[in-house]
Amino acid sequence: MLSKRIIACLDVRDGRVVKGVSFEGLRDAGDPAALARRYNIEGIDEVVILDVTATIEARQARLHTVRAVAAELFIPLCVGGGIRTDEDAAAIIEAGADKVSLNSAALATPSLITTLASRYGSQAVVVAIDARRQDGRFAVYARSGQARTQRDAVEWAREAESRGAGEILLTSIDRDGTGQGFDLEMTACMSEACGIPIIASGGAGTLEHFVDVFTTGRADAALAASMFHFQSHRVADLKALLAARDIPVRRTRTC
Repeated sequence: MLSKRIIACLDVRDGRVVKGVSFEGLRDAGDPAALARRYNIEGIDEVVILDVTATIEARQARLHTVRAVAAELFIPLCVGGGIRTDEDAAAIIEAGADKVSLNSAALATPSLITTLASRYGSQAVVVAIDARRQDGRFAVYARSGQARTQRDAVEWAREAESRGAGEILLTSIDRDGTGQGFDLEMTACMSEACGIPIIASGGAGTLEHFVDVFTTGRADAALAASMFHFQSHRVADLKALLAARDIPVRRTRTC
């Protein structure tokens, strides 16, 4: 069994890391580069930067933030927010990202997934899906959770995979920032439907939530923000618990 990955997410607005609940009520969580430096030391497996207002403001993620974070990391970095073209993705990669994350742009122009996968390889293309439970299904939302689409999350994930996506970053809008645990049913449905890794996001609040999402939820990786940013739990403790439960994890360099 492949090792499960623990990922820290830096939601960035105006050059600062922010965190809210269900994508609303954002509060300051610190400097992106400083947090990246800390996570690199603590043993996080990957870092994701999501520029939460880039799409709404019709711009790409701020390159100086990407460069500053990349300079602090010796682990993979994924960047999302406002990537609408091949040129946008190239600028992000050149700034130091290892992967790009597509959300609204992939929904609007699905062929962009294939274009980027052909240029950089599927392993460098992550399709982010923001979804919430509505009318007995998992409805996909665009524009930082502001606009409901007509797409079903599982069907869209299958299509994204067929177009060349290497991973799916699945965020439960209902659980985001609540600390009540991942949406295990949504994650398990996605994992069963797809042959590519599923990154679970939204709801992490305790170490046990990660055990649940890797077992019941069948996720390949799990992402958190608040519990890591505000240091309510240590990465080393999380990895120790997972190892004790026979869930394979990457070795932590420091404690």
